[in-house]
Amino acid sequence: MRRRDFLGAAAASAATLPLPAFAQPERARVMTFIPHANLASLDPIWTTALVTSNHGYYVFDTLYGVDGRLRPHPQMAEGHTVSDDGRTWLIRLREGLRFHDGEPVRAADCVASLRRWAARDTFGRTLAGAVEAWESADDRTLRIRLKRPFPLLVDAIAKPASTVPFIMPERLAATDPNTQVSEMVGSGPYRFVAGEHASGSRVVYEKFAGYRPRQEAPDWTMGGKVTHFDRIVWQIVPDPATAAAALQSGEVDWVDQVLPDLVPVLRRNRNIAVGNGNPAGHFAILRFNHTQAPFNNQKLRQVVLRAVNQADYMATVTANDEAAYKICHSFFPCGTPYGTPPAPDPMATRPSMDELRRLVRESGYAGEKIVILSPSDFATVAPFGQVTHALFRELGLNAELVETDWGALIQRRNSNRGPAESGGWSVFQIWWTGETLVNPAMNAIMRGQGAGGYAGWYESARMEALNERWLNETTEAGRAAVAAQMQALAFEEVPSVPIGQFSIHTAYRRTLAGMVEGPAPFPWGVRRA
Repeated sequence: MRRRDFLGAAAASAATLPLPAFAQPERARVMTFIPHANLASLDPIWTTALVTSNHGYYVFDTLYGVDGRLRPHPQMAEGHTVSDDGRTWLIRLREGLRFHDGEPVRAADCVASLRRWAARDTFGRTLAGAVEAWESADDRTLRIRLKRPFPLLVDAIAKPASTVPFIMPERLAATDPNTQVSEMVGSGPYRFVAGEHASGSRVVYEKFAGYRPRQEAPDWTMGGKVTHFDRIVWQIVPDPATAAAALQSGEVDWVDQVLPDLVPVLRRNRNIAVGNGNPAGHFAILRFNHTQAPFNNQKLRQVVLRAVNQADYMATVTANDEAAYKICHSFFPCGTPYGTPPAPDPMATRPSMDELRRLVRESGYAGEKIVILSPSDFATVAPFGQVTHALFRELGLNAELVETDWGALIQRRNSNRGPAESGGWSVFQIWWTGETLVNPAMNAIMRGQGAGGYAGWYESARMEALNERWLNETTEAGRAAVAAQMQALAFEEVPSVPIGQFSIHTAYRRTLAGMVEGPAPFPWGVRRA
């Protein structure tokens, strides 16, 4: 049986599987949603996992947000002023902001939150290098004193995905950045219901009556986050066919991500709308552990780069739909200002397998064990590990595919930096949403921040010096030239391997209206039609 036929049949038969049901009056006040992965970690500063970032937008708010053109706008902030020398920023909070525990939001909370965020985030660490002091001038005024001007300060604290600069109470933000916070208390539109949370099964949010939405129309992460549901329930359903069946039967309202095999089935149902998901798309990578053999060897990383055929990866998550993906030999998403392959393009022509095996031998690879981490319960990532495993075996590498649930993968990836033989890892695959990689300062997959950087811990003084140059350029032409140099260096040192750019559909019952297009399935504005 073809995979498409199997999934279609599964979607039909799985409709009878038991899922939570609601009485009709309650149904009007509750929205039920299936996220793309299990919410394995609750702390959106501790992990870059997108599902945790999405959760963060329910519970927390940000000082600034961005519109669909990635332009920053005040969110919790009323506005800001900058001193004539560009070294002192004053950010004024809106009046009446409160946390879910009833305490007022103070500048001291913002200071602690930004300091913790800046210790974990790619762009944040760059900003922190220019900060002389984060200070509370008074309860509603945050003062940031800089060692040197940093014109992109607001762009940094408005970044929309990956590690988002969410504002937490000072007592939580004082937690070591390498330790997860113990509570979920924010000032966002929804309150996390800890007593109803069951990891791998269910997450519950309740409307926060004390939230004060802005008056502007919502656009991406800025504007009026008006909530129309008393409760939102996330049902964790790892099997895509079961999720699609639940949507068809009306047991759930919205499925975050739908595999391409199931799109035709859902489109035939007049009660379901199929959307395009994140308009910025998804950028997939293969990420090396640079601290351990064998991928602390640049020559071996270069061989893998030349061996990768992006179409092999993309076919697995788009059902071979060439309209749903791009071959993108770039470390910036194609279609964005810097998303152009280098010249010459080292991925343009793939050598023969015999030639690639010869290059493996010449690299000095000595048969070291390679552990490929892959999440079995993350449908749009899981197939990548199988493609990588097959490729590595063909290259003659001693590779083992370790398939675990998403939560176990994150824990192992973040916590174990030892060799593969001691429970460490060598490679994992993941995708990033396109808007998180559009400029060098944000682009974690190519930044060289070492032990304090993105998992894999690629370190490059050359890359960081180029990033500093990019930040200091005053013209777009100058910034583009530096970004091209950074890209050329990334293809030389190979911090990661781009494995393609693709789109993922979302689907929801037509009983919902008011969807706000953006980089995540935001709940604000959504209501019963």
